[in-house]
Amino acid sequence: MRHAHMPAFIPGLELSRRFYTEAVRPLLEEVAPATPHSAARIGSGSEVLGYDTARSTDHEWGPRLQLFLHSHDVPRHAARIRHVLAEHLPKTFHGYPTHFAPTGDRDVRVMKLTDGPVHHRVEVTGVSSWFTATLGFDPASGITTADWLATPTQLLAEVTGGAVFHDGLHVLSSLRTALRWYPRDVWLHLLACQWQRVSQEEAFVGRCGEVGDELGSAVVAARLVRDLMRLCLLMDRRYPPYGKWLGSAFARTPTAPQLTPVLTAALAATDWHTRERHLAQAYEIVAHMHNELELTAQVDPATGPYHSRPFRVARAERFVRALTARIEDPALRNLPAVGAVDQFIDSTDVLGRPDLARAAAHTVTPTARPRLGSPMKP
Repeated sequence: MRHAHMPAFIPGLELSRRFYTEAVRPLLEEVAPATPHSAARIGSGSEVLGYDTARSTDHEWGPRLQLFLHSHDVPRHAARIRHVLAEHLPKTFHGYPTHFAPTGDRDVRVMKLTDGPVHHRVEVTGVSSWFTATLGFDPASGITTADWLATPTQLLAEVTGGAVFHDGLHVLSSLRTALRWYPRDVWLHLLACQWQRVSQEEAFVGRCGEVGDELGSAVVAARLVRDLMRLCLLMDRRYPPYGKWLGSAFARTPTAPQLTPVLTAALAATDWHTRERHLAQAYEIVAHMHNELELTAQVDPATGPYHSRPFRVARAERFVRALTARIEDPALRNLPAVGAVDQFIDSTDVLGRPDLARAAAHTVTPTARPRLGSPMKP
């Protein structure tokens, strides 16, 4: 799918920045000089999170960006802007084709040279319509508790990642700032719910091993490692991305140098006693992280037995109680301890569609119905 003469790799975000500055903006100044706009590369794509490599160029990667217009300008100018770009954009930009051809695989497109008009990937849209389509709500209308809980962290990472190249509308940057991180009570709730996930399975590593089920013990351990990685990202105020980039995101956290060898050893262990020992070490590291945040009263980081059973665990329910006690919003305190939608749903088909994610969240936490109640500002 790559062109035979593809140039040396340029990180996609930098390529898009140059594309806007050198190719798109000059055309805009000719066709719509009096029309305010904002330009950005946000939304889906590995380059938005800074994880793209030369491998990423094989599909849905290249010189692309979003152009945002005022909502009343979209019907008046969007079609003309798209047409002018199609007719007058260069066929290549810094060696990369600006034309995106279909692959036959749903809506997936790839860069390809063309002699005709450029089927470009400059999305011309309105701010409110783009955010509503991407997240399922318009943050300009306020962000409710339900909005936070119903929005997958991957989507929040995508709209707050990337870069704004120009904000002539004077709204895009402020909306991204509003979405940068959860309000304090929501954050405490999500941390509590992530510890809750650990508490529900931490004893199973030993119990599975005790009955000779090393495979089952390893599977549980892998789930716990994933939960701990996501917990560390939440502690570091980073939206956990979906599976492909979870390890890459975790590697950027302050605790990764200390915790990665421990988690790797837990995954590599071939017997449950070794597996449990490494997990216990990981629990204590993460417990110390919790205490350093000073969100709650200090919790003893030491691991211990699981009730009367000889399995070494974090007794993670202690962190759940400590965090929940600090939540001031009674509505959040009374919600089921399941958290945001991607803390209790693991389906890509659901989490990739804001409408389905919001419907699922409302089913589980109906008291946090979307768009009801007073908006919560970060």
